[in-house]
Amino acid sequence: MELEIIDISDNNRPSGNRKTVQQQKRERARRIQQRKRRRRKILMIKLAILFCMMLLIILFCVILYQLLTKLGNGREEKAAERDFERLEEVIEINDVVRPAIREDFLTENPYSRPGEKLGTVNNIFVHYTANPGTSAAQNRSYFENLGLTGETSASAHFVIGYDGEIIQCIPLDEIAYAVQKRNYDSISIECCYLEKDGKFTDATYNSLIQLSAWLLKEYNLSVSDMRRHYDEGGKKCPLYYVEHEDAWEQFLADLKQYIADSQV
Repeated sequence: MELEIIDISDNNRPSGNRKTVQQQKRERARRIQQRKRRRRKILMIKLAILFCMMLLIILFCVILYQLLTKLGNGREEKAAERDFERLEEVIEINDVVRPAIREDFLTENPYSRPGEKLGTVNNIFVHYTANPGTSAAQNRSYFENLGLTGETSASAHFVIGYDGEIIQCIPLDEIAYAVQKRNYDSISIECCYLEKDGKFTDATYNSLIQLSAWLLKEYNLSVSDMRRHYDEGGKKCPLYYVEHEDAWEQFLADLKQYIADSQV
């Protein structure tokens, strides 16, 4: 009896199984390719986003630079305009005449006339005597007596009386003890008054305008270089002009008008 031998080797396996394996390989390869394409797409998107962000940053920097440039140019133009206006004021002041001034210099002493040289003058300061009803001569005597009493240090280059007289106490090339931190670059004018509110008489006011205009001319300054003692340190001096800002602004306007009228 002959037995039938059946060959069950791989070569004789159904072809359907072999195709399934091949399909799996192709499917695996296809998925790998898909993942690679997705990675490439994601990378391209990231690069595109990064590029756009860089463009936005560059654009922002350009806009910011233009704004800062315009702002800087605007400030320079405004500064140039102020300098030009100030130059115009200085030129106009050249025709202002010296008012009547009585020189009565203090005796040199450590308390009111130290004799130290005055450097560049940057501002003219207006003060009030803080002593109603006293005259220019009396306030000048008070400064003189400080050299004997030594009770404090105080003085001013000029004192204007309530009748309008002007007494010069310190030469213009020396410092006065008037504005603590500004004695070495300023000229000071003390003004007498009658009422407790510190308001100047018309005579004092007119002399203050004339003297201020002349000093501005002498030092090549403009009306904008006028100062109250209050503007350097906050002391309520001159009292009326501290408590009435509008009055100070009016004084500056009157001073400017006086200078303009002097050109006629």
